[in-house]
Amino acid sequence: MEAAEEARGAGLAGEELRAEAPGSRHCPSAEEAALEVSWVQGFPKKNFGFINNQTICYPCGNYILFLDIETKTTTALQCQTGQVGAFAANGNSQVLAFSDRKLNPIIYIYTFPELNKLTELKGNAQLDYTLLAFSFTGPYLASYSSIPEFVLSVWNWQENILLCSESQPGVTATSLSFNPTNWQQLCFVNERSVTIWCIERNNDEYHLKQNPVKLPDGQRSMRPHKDLFFPVSHSQDPYHGPDLPVSAIAGLVGDEAETFMPRNYIKPSMNPTAHCWNATSEIYLGCKEGYVLAIDAETCSVSVLQQKPLPEYMRKISDVVSYVRREVQKKKGGKLKDLQKTVPFAMAFCNEGLYTAGSEGILFFYHIKDLQYEMKICADILQPISSLMFSPDYTVLLLVTDQGTVYTYKPAHSGEAVKLLDACSSCFLAADFLTPGDKYCVSVTISGEVQVWFLDDGTCLSKLNLDIEATAMACCPSSSSVAIGTKRGQVYFLDVTEVEAPRVIHRIFLSKFPLLSLHYDQSGQFLVARATEGHIFILDARPSKLFQVLGYVVLADEMLDLSVVSDFKNDLVEVVVLLQVAEVQRARLEIFLLSSALTTDNDKYVNEQGMLNASAIKKERYDLDYPLSSAVRLKDNIVYGYCTCAPFICKYYLSEENVLEDPSVYLSEKRIPSNQFGSGFLCLSPNSRWLASAAKDGVLFIYYTSTMDMLAQKHCHSYQGGGIRSVVFSLDGKFILVNGKNDGALVCLKWKKIKKIEVEEAAFHWQSLLPILNTSTSNENVFLKSMAKWQFDLESTSESLPQEKFQEEPLKSSNVEATEEGGSVTSSYSASTNDMTWIGQKIKKVIREETQRFANQKKELQMGIKKLRKTIQKMMHENEQVPDIEKLEQQEFNLDIEEQERAQEEAEQKVARVRKEIEMENLVNCYLQDVIKRECWDAMCVKGRAVKVQRKNLEIESEIVLSKEEGEKAEVTADDSASYCLIGSLSSQYGGDTSILYHQWDLHTREQKVNQIVLLKDIIYKVKTAFNKEFDIVAQQKQHEITRVKERNLKIQEILAQLDLQVEVWEPTLTDDEIPERALTVQDSEIKVEKYLTQQEREKEVVLAKLEMERRLAAMDNERLRALNDMMGGVLEVKKEDILKMDIPPPPFISKPEHVWNDEEKKIFEEHEKKVKELNEEKEKYRRALENELKKLEASIQETTQNFDETVCKLSERKVKLEMVIYQEELKIVNLVYALLLDEELDTREAGLHNFLMKKEKEKVKTAKTIQTTKNKIEAYTDTYEKAVLEEKNLERGFAKQFADVPANLLDELFQLYKHRPKTPMTEMLLDTANPYGDCSGSAEDYKDAHTLLMKAMDELDSPEHMPNGLDPSIWEHFCLARRNKVESEELVKRKALTLAEMQAFLQRRMDDNEKIKSEIEDIFQELTWLQEEKMKLQLNLTVQFLLKQGQVELESTEIPDYADAILINKSVIEELNCSIMAQGEKKIASMVECKDFSKGIFQLEWEHKKMRMQIEDLKQKARDIVTLPISKDRQLFLTVLNYNSHIAHHISVMEQTLGIMDKLHKKNVKNRQKRIKELEKCISLKEQENYELSLELKEMLVSVSERRHIFEAANTHVSEKIAKQRYRQILKQKRLRGLVKEQEEQCEILQAEVERLRSRTFPIL
Repeated sequence: MEAAEEARGAGLAGEELRAEAPGSRHCPSAEEAALEVSWVQGFPKKNFGFINNQTICYPCGNYILFLDIETKTTTALQCQTGQVGAFAANGNSQVLAFSDRKLNPIIYIYTFPELNKLTELKGNAQLDYTLLAFSFTGPYLASYSSIPEFVLSVWNWQENILLCSESQPGVTATSLSFNPTNWQQLCFVNERSVTIWCIERNNDEYHLKQNPVKLPDGQRSMRPHKDLFFPVSHSQDPYHGPDLPVSAIAGLVGDEAETFMPRNYIKPSMNPTAHCWNATSEIYLGCKEGYVLAIDAETCSVSVLQQKPLPEYMRKISDVVSYVRREVQKKKGGKLKDLQKTVPFAMAFCNEGLYTAGSEGILFFYHIKDLQYEMKICADILQPISSLMFSPDYTVLLLVTDQGTVYTYKPAHSGEAVKLLDACSSCFLAADFLTPGDKYCVSVTISGEVQVWFLDDGTCLSKLNLDIEATAMACCPSSSSVAIGTKRGQVYFLDVTEVEAPRVIHRIFLSKFPLLSLHYDQSGQFLVARATEGHIFILDARPSKLFQVLGYVVLADEMLDLSVVSDFKNDLVEVVVLLQVAEVQRARLEIFLLSSALTTDNDKYVNEQGMLNASAIKKERYDLDYPLSSAVRLKDNIVYGYCTCAPFICKYYLSEENVLEDPSVYLSEKRIPSNQFGSGFLCLSPNSRWLASAAKDGVLFIYYTSTMDMLAQKHCHSYQGGGIRSVVFSLDGKFILVNGKNDGALVCLKWKKIKKIEVEEAAFHWQSLLPILNTSTSNENVFLKSMAKWQFDLESTSESLPQEKFQEEPLKSSNVEATEEGGSVTSSYSASTNDMTWIGQKIKKVIREETQRFANQKKELQMGIKKLRKTIQKMMHENEQVPDIEKLEQQEFNLDIEEQERAQEEAEQKVARVRKEIEMENLVNCYLQDVIKRECWDAMCVKGRAVKVQRKNLEIESEIVLSKEEGEKAEVTADDSASYCLIGSLSSQYGGDTSILYHQWDLHTREQKVNQIVLLKDIIYKVKTAFNKEFDIVAQQKQHEITRVKERNLKIQEILAQLDLQVEVWEPTLTDDEIPERALTVQDSEIKVEKYLTQQEREKEVVLAKLEMERRLAAMDNERLRALNDMMGGVLEVKKEDILKMDIPPPPFISKPEHVWNDEEKKIFEEHEKKVKELNEEKEKYRRALENELKKLEASIQETTQNFDETVCKLSERKVKLEMVIYQEELKIVNLVYALLLDEELDTREAGLHNFLMKKEKEKVKTAKTIQTTKNKIEAYTDTYEKAVLEEKNLERGFAKQFADVPANLLDELFQLYKHRPKTPMTEMLLDTANPYGDCSGSAEDYKDAHTLLMKAMDELDSPEHMPNGLDPSIWEHFCLARRNKVESEELVKRKALTLAEMQAFLQRRMDDNEKIKSEIEDIFQELTWLQEEKMKLQLNLTVQFLLKQGQVELESTEIPDYADAILINKSVIEELNCSIMAQGEKKIASMVECKDFSKGIFQLEWEHKKMRMQIEDLKQKARDIVTLPISKDRQLFLTVLNYNSHIAHHISVMEQTLGIMDKLHKKNVKNRQKRIKELEKCISLKEQENYELSLELKEMLVSVSERRHIFEAANTHVSEKIAKQRYRQILKQKRLRGLVKEQEEQCEILQAEVERLRSRTFPIL
């Protein structure tokens, strides 16, 4: 039990270590075997460096690869903690630095070529480092971390010391470099700016100082720096106040106020792209705008380099060369390059000048002199160049392209650039071993580039670019062919019999589904292709069969993995497919068999469409209990699956005995815990002895398949690079190819240590396969070599893949024809079948055969359809000729009812969709209308409207009052006798109360001004309200007048109709401006679209129309009306209005001549004339009356409109004066608001200055502290320096004493030798004449190497050959030791002098900074004083508004008018006269008021009399209504109850109380139930947690019990029950004793602590 617990504890510890270092996991059986990296290949990604003169290095995944330029050999260095992050190399010191990409990354320093780790730099970075840079001289390294720190750090990597660091929040860097001639300068470049960091040294302290560089704008102009926080001068405006900075106007305080810049001040500057240092500490900076800048590192000044103008003949030659180049580029089809304005993306400096390159792919050379340059083209590689770098000896220039391809260029030879390292634009997709698997391997990238590698050392033998998007690859065991699957569903077959020249020999277009994986069986008989949508294609893998497609299988679920197992005994191939079941969280295995009979008699096992029959493949299905991502099957029905929901590997035994509860689900027999995380997959070795497990963490685990014990592990990729994409074993088991997903690295592993029996088993399996494979390989390779190359059609560029045509040889034409009859895909493709898939060809073939088979039936059906069509057309024509009642509907002639219903259903769906869209659009418009109405209409307390005069073009608008305009009511009293002149407005005359306002001379404080603004807004509100009341009266008056006019117009129209006059009557109306509410309602006349009616609405409309028609018919059939019209003209009596229409009929004899009339007829005629005359007189009299009435009506209308127009004109005049008053008050408000704004700006400016002052004071305190500390250090160091100088002088003085016994002649010679110093040899780097930075200045630490060289030179001087003749060797040795001490003392003095000089320079800089800070603080105090004065002026210098009458204005001229004719009158005379006039006027007004009141009383009495008569009529009518009113129960209650309203209110209150009590009771019950539910849920969760913990404990106990049982059974010993009980008692006794010992130990500790406490209290001195 204890052993099991220890094992579990070790597993948990391994999981904890996984978070820190994935490569350092605990492996209990790792001693049995171990893997090592044989070689690594990968494609670089722009990040390169020279490690020495002959070797370049670059990161690739978890490795740093070293490439020898001469021998092309590669060496790899692995980062043990994951993927390589930032990277830098120093060719002078032959060291490299790189960081990992784990949490809290570390920087590692390694040497080359030993590849020994020197040190680890552990900083405060949390996530990643983005840049690393070595100094040119000295052991210094600069690093820059990414988010969240953004810290620039400088390290001494030799001593593992962080010298200094500085944070730049949010700044991302693109490049970083040291000044080669001065390591104390750093150039920091990002996409927008350039910063030069100076490293200041104070003995053992280092500080970073930032010096930003001001770059010119896009027009190469340098804008002068304008300090917006401290303007140069303060302009004073007596009205607008002082001129303040924009930060104060914007209201900014703090750091934002110092850096704020308005948008109109910001102009885009040049964008840096690349930089390099020259020998004079200048920086050459390339920009996106195509310019090259020169930056002085000391002064940070910027200059733009200009191209030197060419002579005339050179310009012509240049134009000719440019023209030729453009023509060549046009012929090549490339993009034209503008060489006049190139953008440098890479730079490198040497003695001769500056090399630049960019996206054009051309290497330029700039010869620079006095800010002018001459440019020439050195090389053209036709690829965008991203970086340039020189080797340490400056003989080789490295050119790196965007894709990672590397070229070398030697400036001394001025030749073409030579390709050193080819690269690919994508990562490795897959890799496999080329049969027989012990010499070569093949890889393919996602972009379709195929590489052949030599297995021993990883040499790239050949490459072939297919220019396709590859998805899978596999090598055939039975031939030297390689199959590559594509995203378009095609399979390309390659001939690799000649590894130096692989070629495409065949292509099969299987389907339009992307291929996911390709698998060969071990015998190389079948090729299984897995595609999407559940398709699996089976191909003949032999080239002699032209890779015939044997058939395909379609599975229902999504395929996750596929594996192939060969059964050589039964000559079968087992295909195991892992499926994902969508409904449940389980996996499913489907296994089917492939026999060799498929290749011989294919038609027997497939149907017409090429699908394999179920009986032929014997498909089996197994449902597993866990969701898996990968599964492999062994030959003994054992399946291992990688679980996706938990990190373990499941073992299944596919037999019926293993099925327990659910007969369709197989339960896992064993679950092996895995230390991996993320989704993974499994891979089985060829001999089925080893099982490889790979996942996203990038660690490869290898297990024994028999026991699932761990055999080995290797951390070859990382989680940051996407983990491992594929793993493959060689047939002999010696090599393993591991391919990363996104890191671009291909790793070949081999066994470093393994048991001999494992090697022998793998070799035995390989030897057993070799005879089978050799036989097929020798036969198939002969045919493979004879196949012609598949040709790519380069003209078809419109498609994603080129057209291919297979060129057949006459040698095998007969063979090809024979295979075509067998149904295989031949190589002779036509243009029509080239783009058709194999499935499509099968389907087309089936359709063609069916067409030929049923041709006669098809023809008969077509003839029958034609006859039927003619018959139906004839019937439709006859149907058109019959009457409407006999006609048939159009749909009754439709034979295809289903198609008609489908079309109608589609139309209805389309209509419904359109209706839904219209409804949604209407809903959006309604919402928009509601928003606009709420914000623009409902927000107005008084809506704006207008009143127009009747006959003139005059319009008066009301005052709009918003709901928020009503000011707060103030309770401030003031003197009412203040004149209008001093108040500054006439608002008191128009409804405003000015008595509550502050006096204009008293508005000094901010609160008073704010209160005054509120009061003024309230006055404006009252003035507008008073005017709106008058406006409403006028508007109502207009409505009444319009009503009267319309009544009179009705009478006028009647009169005009009686007089039979056609005269237009003026009709007054209200416009939309007078009734603005009309805009919110839509009239039916405004809608121009026909209204849509539903079926129910249309039926209802038809019914209403029928009812209306019946009503009209019934009204027309009225006998009474017909009789009235016939007899009396439709009226019962003749009205006076009809007199003009009356006419007396003449007698019937009027047609006779007069002479034949008799007397009676004459008498009748006279009476007729008399009646006619009377009627005419009556008509004329009535017409005059009508005309007089018409004139009176028109005059009345005219008078009414004139009176109303006069009222509106008066209102208009009042409106003008009212607006004048409002503007007066608003002017006051504007002046007060501006004063408040100016006061706020002054406060903001003062706060900003105080904040800036605090920062400067802190800086001053810090600088003063630094100065004091530096002075103390300088004093201490000066003492040390003086002591060193004194010791050095004492050594020289004591020379004669030390050698006093030496003869004088030898003493003088020894003294000369004592003074002699060897010439200090410089380092090789400094002696190299090709190095432009040869004369480098260094600090005290840089003299360590020089001191070492000096000591070597002293060793040469100390040799006996320089000893004077006759000198004793012992004295010479003593002399050499004294001279060496003297030299070391001199070097020590020199170093201390340099250090002291640096400290003094540092002190001087800090003192200068201190003086600068002092001057800035003084300027701040001056500005604060000025601000206080301005604020005082603002409070005292008030803006006062006066009202002056016309004439009482200031004169333009200063001359005083002449008052010679003026009469001087006493003021009392004028006042008495005014008093008498006012008294008489008041008397007149009083009499007029009395007359007015008397006449008003008369009118009032008449009105009351009329009112009383109307009330009498009303009461009579109510009495009649009461008599006829029915009395209900409610009315009886209303009549009987005294207070009916209170009774109803009491009843309602009782009901509301009852309802409230019921609501409270319901809420209380709901709350109790919810509380109970929460308690139950909490209890359930606790029970579930307890059950889960108990289940875990039960599992552990079961494991422990099973382990004990296995141990007991393995021991094979029989113990009696008595002995077992005795042992059990002993165990319990030991357990109790251990517990007792533990308790006694705790008690002893408590007693010991108590003793110590008492001792300390008793003896406090102890």
